[in-house]
Amino acid sequence: MELTLHRPPPSKLCLAHHFLQYDLRQLGNRFKRRLTGQQVKYIAENKYAMPDSELSQKALAFTRECSPDFLLNHCLRSHAFAVALAAEMKLRFDPEILFIGSILHDLGLTERCADNDTFELSGARAARSFCQTTGMDSQRSDLIHEMVALHNAIGIADTREAEIALLHFGAGADVIGLHLKDIHPRTLREIISRYPRENFSEAMAELIQKQIEQKPKSYMSTMVRMGFLNKMQALSLD
Repeated sequence: MELTLHRPPPSKLCLAHHFLQYDLRQLGNRFKRRLTGQQVKYIAENKYAMPDSELSQKALAFTRECSPDFLLNHCLRSHAFAVALAAEMKLRFDPEILFIGSILHDLGLTERCADNDTFELSGARAARSFCQTTGMDSQRSDLIHEMVALHNAIGIADTREAEIALLHFGAGADVIGLHLKDIHPRTLREIISRYPRENFSEAMAELIQKQIEQKPKSYMSTMVRMGFLNKMQALSLD
């Protein structure tokens, strides 16, 4: 697998095009459900519980060691939303890889793993390095690198492997509400109850704003100029 090594900021026009395509797909999915009478599936808590594996436990422990509580809970919610959306989208995935990639996806925002690069790539390198220290094979550790590197790459992540697409969808659901209508209301309530949001929107906005100030050419800079932080802070799931 070829690794993503550069994430230059996209143009506003490019992002607007991808967001429009995204919105049209969402509308199409909802229209199809109404037409067929299909209901969004309820996903029980045991479906998005941490996989019973040593690697998953190590990844959770590493993230907990590096991250503030609000960021850890975001990663756990992103995983849970990803699992719920996989059922709705009929995507098959490796449960261990999806969990590990999800739990590690924001390492680049932590003091321990941040460097001078855009946080997605800083985190991708840190996640891949962690996986390699556990003895994970290169194919799986490379996939986790790509999950982290592309987790906010709208128009790209959704065309890649299921685990990359699902983390993109799950994180997007938690941060700005993408695909929330594809998650059963009871599932949504239980995920929020299990992994509370608390002051997530404000704390995350502060982290991202700090990234943009320190790294003006980082990938998120275009999104921030288009009002991403306002949209994130306006989202209420509680």
